Amino acid sequence: MSFTLHGIPVSRGIAIGRAYLIAPAALDVDHYLIEPARIEGEVERFRAAQRRVHEELDTLRADLAADAPSEMGAFIDVHAMILNDAMLVQETIDLIRTRRYNVEWALTEQLERLSRHFDDIEDEYLRERKADIEQVVERVLKALAGATGIADNVHGACDEMIVVAHDIAPADMMQFKTQTFQGFVTDLGGRTSHTAIVARSLGIPAAVGVQHASALIRQDDLIIVDGDHGIVIVDPAPIVLEEYSYRQSEKELEQRKLQRLKFSPTQTLCGTRIELCANIELPDDARAAIESGATGVGLFRTEFLFMNHKDRMPEEEEQFGAYRRAVELMNGLPVTIRTIDVGADKPLDSMGGGDGYETAANPALGLRAIRWSLSEPQMFLTQLRAILRASAFGKVKILIPMLAHAQEIDQTLDLIREAKRQLDDAGIAYDPNVQIGAMIEIPAAAIALPLFLKRLDFLSIGTNDLIQYTLAIDRADNAVAHLYDPLHPAVLHLIAFTLREAKRAGVPVSVCGEMAGDPALTRLLLGMGLTEFSMHPSQLLEVKQEVLRSHLKTLEKPVADVLASFEPEEVQAALKRVALV
Repeated sequence: MSFTLHGIPVSRGIAIGRAYLIAPAALDVDHYLIEPARIEGEVERFRAAQRRVHEELDTLRADLAADAPSEMGAFIDVHAMILNDAMLVQETIDLIRTRRYNVEWALTEQLERLSRHFDDIEDEYLRERKADIEQVVERVLKALAGATGIADNVHGACDEMIVVAHDIAPADMMQFKTQTFQGFVTDLGGRTSHTAIVARSLGIPAAVGVQHASALIRQDDLIIVDGDHGIVIVDPAPIVLEEYSYRQSEKELEQRKLQRLKFSPTQTLCGTRIELCANIELPDDARAAIESGATGVGLFRTEFLFMNHKDRMPEEEEQFGAYRRAVELMNGLPVTIRTIDVGADKPLDSMGGGDGYETAANPALGLRAIRWSLSEPQMFLTQLRAILRASAFGKVKILIPMLAHAQEIDQTLDLIREAKRQLDDAGIAYDPNVQIGAMIEIPAAAIALPLFLKRLDFLSIGTNDLIQYTLAIDRADNAVAHLYDPLHPAVLHLIAFTLREAKRAGVPVSVCGEMAGDPALTRLLLGMGLTEFSMHPSQLLEVKQEVLRSHLKTLEKPVADVLASFEPEEVQAALKRVALV
C-alpha cells in the first residue's frame, strides 16, 4: 500500500531506493553487502557461529549442579531449540543468499521480523518468549564477533539503500561517509540539527523530522525521498515512480552542467569578487573542498575530532596531526579552524559528571562552546597549541564560537598569548600573525558589535545558532522545528546590521551557517553586502551559479524592500522581486 510521509527537507535532490532500517542498537552491528562469490562463505560463518553456541549450551548443561533447579535445564533446552528453529536459521540464510546481507545484518533483521510477530501475540507467556530469541541471537552475534576473517570482508557499496532511522547522533553519522547511500530519513531532527548538517555534507537527498517513519517503513520497502520538499513516498505507484525517476534524471543533468563552473572565477555580473569557502568536519573533507572549487575552508568544526573519545580528550599530537593534514591538503588556501563547540546537541562522552552537564536544565543556554573551553583552560590550551603549530604549514585562522561578553574575548586572547608563549619556550614554530576571529551567533554579540570590532581580526556569522537564540527555539527539538525561520525580520536585521557595521570598520565578515549554502538566499545575502560565504562543498556550485547571475546594484532596492517588510506575506513578495532581478 502506497502512502506519503512529510518532514523537513535538509539536503536537496531525489533518492529512489530500498529502505535500510537501522534500530538504535543496530548501529553496533556491521551492515554491508557481500560479494556474490562470498555468499556461501558467509553462510558458513553463520553455521560456524551456530555450532559454537551449541557447544556453549552443551557446556552449560554439563556444568549444571546436581541440585540446580529443573528450570535451568529447561531454559538451556529452549535456547538450543530456538538455535535450530527454521524461522531463525533458514530465514537468516535466505536473507544472506537473496539480499547479500552480511550475516550480522541478516540475523538482526530476522530478529526484528520475529519480534513484530511476538508483539502481536495476546498470550503473555508466549509474548515474553521474544526475550529468549533475543538472548539466542545475542549469543550468536558474540560468537560471530570472535570468528576469524570478519575484518577481511570487503564492505560493498549499498548503492540502492536509503537509511531510515529514529535518529542518528552526529558521531554515528560519520560512519556513513565511508558508505554509498542514496539518501536518508529520520523521525527526529530539524533543518540545522548537527545530524542534518553532517548528512548534508554527504551531498545526498535527506528528510528529517519525518514522524514515525522508522515505525511505518519496513526493511527493503521501495521508497522515494524528495529532498527538496521533505516528502517520503513509500511503495509508490508506477506513474509516481516514473515521474520521480524523470525528475531525478533532470537533477543529475543539472549537476553535470554545474561542474563546468567549478574552476571559473566567482564574481558577479558587475565584476565583484565573491569568496566561496567550504565547511568541513574532518581533515580529509578538505579533499572535497578542493574538488568543489572552494577558495578555502571557512569553518573546520573541530568537535568531531573529540567525539567517541571515551573518558579522555584527544592529545595535542593527535589534534596537531589532524589540523596539519587539513592545512596541507588545502595547499596554501586559508583554513579557518573553529575551537571546540560542544554542548546542546553535541555533547562529549567526557562532558558528563563533575561539570553537571548531563543535569543542566537547558544545555543550549548552559556551559557550551567557549564557555566550556574557558572552564577547562588546560584542555583549551592544548587545542590552541595544536592549531598554532598547524599554522606553520599554511594559512590558518582561529575562530572562537559563542562569544558574547568583553571579558570572554579578553580571556580567550590571553590564553592564545599564553599558548604562543609556551610554544616559544619549547622552540616550536607557528605563525605569530595568525588571525583571530569570533562567531556572531548570539543576538547580544550582534547588537554589541563594537566590542568585537576593536578586539578581533575578522567575524563569521553563524546563522544556525543566531536564529535559534533570536527566536528562542531549541533547534534540536522536533516539536518547535516548524518555528525555525531564517527569514524572520529580526534575524535578517541582525545579519544586515553586522555586515554593515563590519564593512564600515574594515573588518572582514563571512557567513558560515546554513543560510550561506541555500541558493534561494544567495542574492539576498549579496544584496546585504556579503562577499564571503562558507558552506558544505556539495552546495557550492549551486550558490556559485546564483552569484554569476547577480548584479549588486540591481539588488539594492529589492533587498531594502525585504528589510523594510515585517509581515510574512510582505517578506515573501519582496524576496520574489530579489529573485527576479
